[in-house]
Amino acid sequence: MSTAVEQILDHKESIAFLPTPIHSLNRLSEQYPSYEIFIKRDDQTGLASGGNKARKLEYLIKEALELGCDTVLTAGAQQSNHCRQTAAVAAKLGLECHLLLGGNPPKEYSGNLLLSRLLGATIHYTGAQRKGEQLSSLKQSLEAQGRQCFMIPYGGSSLTGALGFVNAMRELKMQELSMGIEFDHIVFASSSGGSQAGMMLGKELFGISAQLHPISIDKEGIAGIDLEHIVLDLVQKGVKLFGLSKSYTLEDCVLNRNYDRAGYGILTEDEIKNIRTLASAEGVLLDPVYTGRAFNGLIDMLQIRSLEQPSKILFWHTGGFPAIFVHSAPLLR
Repeated sequence: MSTAVEQILDHKESIAFLPTPIHSLNRLSEQYPSYEIFIKRDDQTGLASGGNKARKLEYLIKEALELGCDTVLTAGAQQSNHCRQTAAVAAKLGLECHLLLGGNPPKEYSGNLLLSRLLGATIHYTGAQRKGEQLSSLKQSLEAQGRQCFMIPYGGSSLTGALGFVNAMRELKMQELSMGIEFDHIVFASSSGGSQAGMMLGKELFGISAQLHPISIDKEGIAGIDLEHIVLDLVQKGVKLFGLSKSYTLEDCVLNRNYDRAGYGILTEDEIKNIRTLASAEGVLLDPVYTGRAFNGLIDMLQIRSLEQPSKILFWHTGGFPAIFVHSAPLLR
């Protein structure tokens, strides 16, 4: 790894608990004896119950602090893990935080929405618009009041945010070396594009051989743009930043869309079953929107044997369990 790459990846605000552990899912592997299944625990990154967005926020918040900003604003669904973690880092660093969340004010607060409120965020409800459509207008309004604002995009998925997962792949490479293992497949949730783009860049930079399997969580794009195009744009910007010789096309950014037909945040019966499976078999809690859907995809791929046998599989747990409490009825029935 070049000094220039190290300098880029080390230029961050250290707020996450890293490296996150990797451990074997022994009981699950027994059910699928052709596979060795492992899990990477980004649900253990800190920041008000953890999650992968802490990785992106290390770079985004560093930029905000260097620009002298006193206010951060971002957007998402009411149960957004990204928004909850943004509120947490703002509280930690003494910044004002504004969240634009889809829907209308609820009668009762629970899950991530409750935590965002407890963390001191100012919440603006935006109806059907949950992907940051009103961020620019809010920024202008706050700046007119004298605030110095830093706008974090939906999901934290800018090139700056994607650096968090380039760095995550550097972390993974070191863990592979220390464990004496090379993973054949990495399965993870992809919804706003930054994690996927960062993994693609990190895979190239650090010589990781595993095949990436991004599971689509939301069949809708962002601002009318399909997620594959968003990922490609971020990757191409990263190629320029790191001076990579590899070129990427849209075909390199394909998501597995076999599991997003129900729509964003709509729990299917298979997802409910497999969230219960991991909880009861391994003591690991998934969330009902992102990791529940991605893990359901993994189980389906294991059952239909679409991954070569034998192989070593890493499920990247991106966190988000507070949303479980909003979906307790279907999970317990």
